[in-house]
Amino acid sequence: MDSSEPREQGEQGVRDGAGTRPEDEPGSGVVTAFGRQLKLLRIRAGLERPEFGERVGYAGQSVASFEQGRRIPPPRFIDRADEVLDAGGVLKALKEEVARAQYPAFFQDAARLEAKAAAICVYGLYAVPGLLQTADYARAGFQQERPLLDDEVIEQGVSARLARQEIYDRRPAPLLSFIVDEAVLRRPIGGRPVLYDQLEQMQRIGQKRNVEVQMMPLDREDHAALGGPFTLIDTAQGQRIAYAEVQGDSRLYTGQTTVRELEARYGIIRSQALTPRETSEFIEKLLGET
Repeated sequence: MDSSEPREQGEQGVRDGAGTRPEDEPGSGVVTAFGRQLKLLRIRAGLERPEFGERVGYAGQSVASFEQGRRIPPPRFIDRADEVLDAGGVLKALKEEVARAQYPAFFQDAARLEAKAAAICVYGLYAVPGLLQTADYARAGFQQERPLLDDEVIEQGVSARLARQEIYDRRPAPLLSFIVDEAVLRRPIGGRPVLYDQLEQMQRIGQKRNVEVQMMPLDREDHAALGGPFTLIDTAQGQRIAYAEVQGDSRLYTGQTTVRELEARYGIIRSQALTPRETSEFIEKLLGET
């Protein structure tokens, strides 16, 4: 299958099993290829790592990690390195592929579609959706992963999650709808101060004209989406794709039957949830209690 196409219904990527893409993980594939190219260009320019690092604003140790494929370089480093090394766009040409490698293999296709989406609808049942998360909330979530993640992997995950939020600066702006379960807004992942900042961020983002944030109250007798969280993504080409993930097992659905079922569920819970205005008032109340 061409890498530019989404996976079809039923095909899945798992953290440690069939469907993973080891060529996209740090230490191999595109990340290693970038590192080797970076090192060759640096040597050609006659620069030692400390001197080069000083010019691009990174420690020599970080440069070594990038060259050895142990860390995924951020976009700002790639842009600066290309300029300092007079690479003529060679490094910048790899920026999109390198950026995609910062996500877990099972989420890479969804991340690519999300970044270019015309509209996104997200139902969050267990935690605040990634597009709404603060850095501290995201970090707390990664720290609770089992088996435990290395600190470097955690920080890489936080950076990747925050990078997704560049979608708010896109023009034309995509339409974004979030429905979050009340339990999520009350669960103090990372502690009360982290939750407080997270609720404040949801209020700020919810004020954007292209964003709607709604809450599904716990006292609702009817609930059309008890099967778990999911996302609906509208592409610029007019196609609607669904994404669902549980315990690191993810699926992208393009088949009309499944997509329409999830569309129907989202439409129903949207009507069952509080309105955006009511949700904002509820969050203000929670902020006073947190």
